Amino acid sequence: MPDDRTRPAQRTSRESWTRLVRHGWTRLARESRARLRHLRGNMIIPVQAGLAAALAWLLADDVLRNPDPVFAPAVAVGTIVSALGNRLRRTLETVIGVAVGIGAGDVLIALIGSGPWQTGMIVAIAVALALLLRGGSTLLVQAGGTAVLIATLAPANPDIVVPRFVNAVVGGLVGLAVVLVLLPLNPLRLVQRAVGPALDRLATLLDDAAAALTAGDAARAQRALDRVRDFDERLATLQDALAAANEVVTLAPQRWSNRHVLAKLTSSGEHLERAARNCRSMLRRIVSVLEDDEPVPGQLPTAVRQLGEALRTMHHELDRGREFHRTREQTLGAVDQSGAAYAEGLGYSGNVVVAQVRTAGSDLLRATGTGRRAANRMVRRAAGHSRPPSPPPAPPRP
Repeated sequence: MPDDRTRPAQRTSRESWTRLVRHGWTRLARESRARLRHLRGNMIIPVQAGLAAALAWLLADDVLRNPDPVFAPAVAVGTIVSALGNRLRRTLETVIGVAVGIGAGDVLIALIGSGPWQTGMIVAIAVALALLLRGGSTLLVQAGGTAVLIATLAPANPDIVVPRFVNAVVGGLVGLAVVLVLLPLNPLRLVQRAVGPALDRLATLLDDAAAALTAGDAARAQRALDRVRDFDERLATLQDALAAANEVVTLAPQRWSNRHVLAKLTSSGEHLERAARNCRSMLRRIVSVLEDDEPVPGQLPTAVRQLGEALRTMHHELDRGREFHRTREQTLGAVDQSGAAYAEGLGYSGNVVVAQVRTAGSDLLRATGTGRRAANRMVRRAAGHSRPPSPPPAPPRP
């Protein structure tokens, strides 16, 4: 029977396990909800894939009467699930790769016959031709795979050569028809679903940096800087969404009416990317401010925090289709606080933080549709200085 001295240790151990289980369950539930939201937001893709597979099979088998039409739905589904924004290129690469594989296989089988070493030679030449065309991975895979089938199956079944090429064309065209004509994505919703998480993630990093400035916690600021990589992934997702949306409004007649609005969103995305780069530089300098024990006036963390709030507000106003009045107001408030911090007196890295707040604020104003000159004028007025603060020369190294 354990004595009284072991009971506190046992109780602590049980509490640790309880916290661990609770934390794991909370994380699992949060991840499950995120995955369900992702599925709901992209439910049109499996619908597109199923429709394209059925139509491609119907056209290749019942209409064209091609033997073994399985390649048609395979290419159609590959077109649907390929990287957003690259569907047209991937379809063209698939068809060209099949043509290269068939051409190389036919010519070389007539010259050198078939067999193990002939198959290797045919595949090598087909892939070399694909490389000569500077194709992507899809073209290389299709050229090599088709060459294998031609080299191994065509001598025994010559009827597969032309139908395979026709099926590739049919599948690619059906896939494009589904995503661009029958069930095109909503380009504006696609961009909105991508930009929101990016804005919220960057705002969270700025909140952490502001809290680190308030607490004088350099380690916390460094952790926020280390998590910038997660934001980079969200930024890449936003760029992919913009590419996909532009592909849709360019090729899908039903979505041509969205061109004007999408052009504005694309411009906003470019300015948001610039603002993100400035925020990344700001986080690095915040770490330096804390590690070097530079002065931190109370207005400095307020400015950083308010810039994060402006990003969140932009997300909400974008979702609701509102004008960005509140976003601009909070952005200029952040610039105002940074100007007040500058007036209080800062060190070398602190001045750089203020300059980055102003630059990021100008980029954020541009993302809301404000012109360049107007944005810079608004920032100067909000900061109360004619020029952005310039950091003093770095002290000479001993």
